[in-house]
Amino acid sequence: MARTKQTAKKTQSKKTQDASSQSQQRQLHTLRKQLATKRGPKRAVGYKELPPVKLHQKRYHKKGALALKEIRKFQKSVNLLIPRRRFVLLVREITQEMGATAYMWKALGLIALQEAAEAYLIGLFEDTNLCAIHAGRVTVMPKDMQLVRKIRGESFIAPMSSQR
Repeated sequence: MARTKQTAKKTQSKKTQDASSQSQQRQLHTLRKQLATKRGPKRAVGYKELPPVKLHQKRYHKKGALALKEIRKFQKSVNLLIPRRRFVLLVREITQEMGATAYMWKALGLIALQEAAEAYLIGLFEDTNLCAIHAGRVTVMPKDMQLVRKIRGESFIAPMSSQR
């Protein structure tokens, strides 16, 4: 171990120690007064102050990082993406429009229909994304979806003009 030079500590005389400690006490006293006025009125005995609420700072992410995180999350999950209740209501509404008689649906039938619909939509969006990438774009556009449906040989029905 290397040797280091030790220096002697300087001692203060009794008078200077008293004077400095008194000035420190005055400073502490004034600080306590200021804090007391900032705190407001004294609370009742046994009252506990709540800890201060920490405000969360906004987290900034790189462009596209959140989208990739979301993609990984949905690829890992095995749950259905469309809420079941909304899908059931939509199916019932469509079946009512198709015919005058009321149709009854079994729960398993609706689940099978929802899984098939979601599988179709996911495949459609995957192919649409490939068309957008082929065109040199990242953004999916309606013309990509139209091209995919045309290539697949599906009948394309143009959207009606604001019927709903």
